[in-house]
Amino acid sequence: MLNNIGPMGLILIAVVVLVLFGRGKVAGLMGEVGKGITSFKRGMKEGQDELEKPAETKDVTPSETAKDKV
Repeated sequence: MLNNIGPMGLILIAVVVLVLFGRGKVAGLMGEVGKGITSFKRGMKEGQDELEKPAETKDVTPSETAKDKV
């Protein structure tokens, strides 16, 4: 469906959006979209860093005092 739009269709859509919402509203919206993309990229990088760092292992074997109580 979106394959038929073409460059003229995109320009027409952009003009209609500008007329309906105004330049200030569209600029503010694009700023928020930019912040969202930046936040998403930062989250992806933090997740990747977390996966790459060595995992901390924790000893979960029961202690001697716990064996005596059972």
